[in-house]
Amino acid sequence: MVSKCENISIFDMLPEDDEQRLLFAPKKSTDWRWSMKDDYPKESNGLTVFSCFACGGGSTMGYKLAGCKVLGCCEIDPAMNSVYIKNHKPKYNYLMDIRKFNEIPIEELPSELLNLDILDASPPCTTFSMAGEREESWGKKKKFREGQAEQTLDDLSFVTIDTVAKLRPKVLIMENVEGLLRGEAFSYVRKIYEQLKNVGYRCRHWLLKGETMGVPQTRHRVFFIAVRDDVSFDFDDLDMTFNYEIVTYGEIKSGIGNSVKGKQTQEMLALAMPSDKCICDVLKRTVGKETCFTDMIVWEDEIMPTIKASCSIYRGSEKTHISKEDVIAAQTFPVDYDFGNDTYSTVGYICGMSVPPIMIKRLVLRLIESGLFDYKENKNA
Repeated sequence: MVSKCENISIFDMLPEDDEQRLLFAPKKSTDWRWSMKDDYPKESNGLTVFSCFACGGGSTMGYKLAGCKVLGCCEIDPAMNSVYIKNHKPKYNYLMDIRKFNEIPIEELPSELLNLDILDASPPCTTFSMAGEREESWGKKKKFREGQAEQTLDDLSFVTIDTVAKLRPKVLIMENVEGLLRGEAFSYVRKIYEQLKNVGYRCRHWLLKGETMGVPQTRHRVFFIAVRDDVSFDFDDLDMTFNYEIVTYGEIKSGIGNSVKGKQTQEMLALAMPSDKCICDVLKRTVGKETCFTDMIVWEDEIMPTIKASCSIYRGSEKTHISKEDVIAAQTFPVDYDFGNDTYSTVGYICGMSVPPIMIKRLVLRLIESGLFDYKENKNA
């Protein structure tokens, strides 16, 4: 006799007790709107951080929200560095290519940078983006907007490992785009593991999704966490699953959207329906053309797509650009952040190039909960 297998929902397997079931319910994210003035913790957790490829300080703000002390940064772009200084007032600031930073004699570096708990790094990711040139740009020197100088970008993860070998932090947290895990790019992942092992670190990586972490956008990023060999920690003790409710665009929408100038874009937006997620969808449906697939359309009942430096996202219902306020909220930047030049393009560029602070806050708090930094407590005991 053959028994039938019934389709069982995972929710049918949860405890019957209502209080127990609540433990598995998605959390409500409310901290995506915040201010530097009011929301940084009053007391430090004692962890020190140095940030490479700091951009506007998205990760810096995340570490501070988690209670860490961010000592400073290395940033190649003078304009971006100026904004970073204005908002974060770093104790140590290095305006230079990270390759130049790695050439600084060890005796000329502050002792604090040689006793770090965390080295933070978000190497520019244009060459691995699924919307970019990918393999065609690997190994080639170009003047990328990320650095305002002629350089290669695909090797910056390995240059970061040179920084790790120099500073010897207890932990490395390195972030990059989802495209790094796809196709030929995965060879870089293998090399990252190999080189970290060679300099005395063991590593794991995770694909984390902003929308499951309470970030109001579909930002997917690969995070590498490497731990120095003499730090006692079992990666099996680390749970990197997050279960937050989706924050829809309607929940964060505010401000006035900029008018759209391009005639074709105006015409396509006028024809856009809720089933259209980008201008390409409208073009394909109406005239059979497949282009403009990076020009996104967002509707109130959906989550914001990934905020990119170009920030070409349109309000489907109002046929305008999204507003500056929308960009800031979706990227979980603080309401009192000083962008300097407060234009839509500047806000979009700085936010698009930075890590969402709340994403880093969630990650660091999870690492603390996992016991990774227990050596801090043991030393102080």
